[in-house]
Amino acid sequence: MSKKGYLIDTDIIIDYFKAKYKLNDKIKSVGLDNCYVSEITIAELLFGALKSNDKERHEKNIDRLKSRVQVIPISKVLSRYSKERLRLERMGKRLPDFDLLIAVTAVEYDLTLVTGNVKHHSRVKGVEVENWREKVHNEFIE
Repeated sequence: MSKKGYLIDTDIIIDYFKAKYKLNDKIKSVGLDNCYVSEITIAELLFGALKSNDKERHEKNIDRLKSRVQVIPISKVLSRYSKERLRLERMGKRLPDFDLLIAVTAVEYDLTLVTGNVKHHSRVKGVEVENWREKVHNEFIE
């Protein structure tokens, strides 16, 4: 069960744009007002759009996403990020910076992180994760 809502990771947003895993149904079931994305996800999506052969379509998808869900700024999580990065590095389990920023954003805002990379993000202290690509977390998958 979710905490206050869901922070949707970049990989799941890309799946949503591609109409995979019945994510539209899943998002409707939890309520669009309970779904959030990080500024980092927007940056990753914009970079992907620039690299694509259909930049304009991707940018329209990103604009539509930003108009429908709350985009959470990272400024409030920077202290938590720094502490968690140091903890993980000392354990020899470092994460890429963007992944870590997204995960600590979920922790800071008491959100469940929705990602396809549960094992990777589960290293972050206090994070709750779900993979909506799997039936156990997405009842719309047959």
